[in-house]
This record gives sequence, C-alpha cells and structure tokens, in this order.
Amino acid sequence: MLTDYYEILQSGLPDGLTVRKLVHGVSWTAAVLENGGCGVAMHTAGETVPRMFPTLEGRTIREAGEALMSWNMEEASEALAAVNAWYNSENCGCAAPESKTLDGITLDGKTVGMVGHMVGHSNITWELLDPAKKLYIMDREEKQGAMPDSACEYVLPLCDVVIITGSAAINKTLPRLLELSRDARVIMTGPSVTCCPKLLPLGIERLHGRLITQPEAMLKAITERRMSVNAFSVPFLLEAGSAE
Repeated sequence: MLTDYYEILQSGLPDGLTVRKLVHGVSWTAAVLENGGCGVAMHTAGETVPRMFPTLEGRTIREAGEALMSWNMEEASEALAAVNAWYNSENCGCAAPESKTLDGITLDGKTVGMVGHMVGHSNITWELLDPAKKLYIMDREEKQGAMPDSACEYVLPLCDVVIITGSAAINKTLPRLLELSRDARVIMTGPSVTCCPKLLPLGIERLHGRLITQPEAMLKAITERRMSVNAFSVPFLLEAGSAE
C-alpha cells in the first residue's frame, strides 16, 4: 500500500539517537540531532488538534518519526525535519552538488502536473517547463496561476510527468498523490523531501532533497525572514535504479 510511505521511513530510523533542538522559522522548521545531523521541513501551520507529544526535543528519533502521523501540522512539520536530519545526511551518501530537479527529464510534448507552485524554486524555471504540451500547477495556498489542490484528483491521472513538493508528506496527501500519479514519471523535490532509497519502489523515479552543510548559519537565518535554505545546503539525489 502507498500508505507504507510513513512505515518505511519509521522502520529505517535508529534506536537511541535523540532530537537535541528544534527551531521554528518563518517558513521552515529545523531539527538538530545529538549527532549533529540537521534537517528541515516546510513550516505547515495548524494546531487545531492536540499534539502526540508535548515536545519532540529530547525524544528519540524513532519517537519523533511516530509524529509524522500527527494531525497537528506543527508537530508533523517538526517530525519531518527530524526524520530528514537522519536520512538527508552524509551517513546516507548521495550528495549531488551539481544536480538539478529536472536533469535528464524530457518534457517535450508532455503533460506536466506540479503539486506545489515551485516555479522559481528547486532549479525549476518557466524556461525549463516551456516545452511541455500542457502544464497544470496545483497548490493548497491561493497563488497566481495555480489551481486549488483539489484539482489533483482530476488532473494528475492525465499527466506524463508529475513534480511533487516534499511538504505533501506533512499534510498526509502524499500517498494519494502517488496513487493518482501511478502512470506518470514522479519527481519529488525541495528541502522537505526525505531521501530514503526504500521509498523509490512506491512509484517515485527521483527524490531530490537537500543536505544541510551550514546548519548554524541556516538556523539563525530561518528565524529572521522568509527565505530559501539553498544557500546553506547542497542537493541530495536518489533515483530509481541507482540506489540499493
């Protein structure tokens, strides 16, 4: 089942390692593990239901991983940041400083769906998307040129290529998005993407996340303004057929 996405992540987390610190920024949530690993996830607002844990600080990474299933979106953001601090690390390899989201992906004459308005982010430009026969952009927030994310139900089955923001793992829409995109080439991109190779068999061709290389500078910057974390990180790439 595609809902195994979260179970796969949970099963790969180590015992004993704890979450040392959480940082809540303007647009990003960051987590630092006791081994120094640092990860980020898009800050997703919403605390209309109780948290699973009073705080994830001091919890083991396995406990933090359980909170990926929290319907308190603030807590789920924290959980994904902690999970990314483990998977998107030098321990797991696959840092790819020169890689870009759409490298080697041909869009000529293709119908492209983008979940999350990422044009101008993740190395995605209008120029790169121009060869597509048709481009559909869907976003949960009201943004110029984007349809509401409810359009995914109707549009994604029509697409040849689907680009999905990693933050879909926070709001739990990701399993359904993958199901709707099962006949397409699926690329997940952005700092919220968890680069875990065991996710690829779920129908994902490419996971393109970020490896945080300047954690202290990033932690300070994200609390000061809405910004990209790209200046404090390098791309982290996993592709179907290239990872064990």
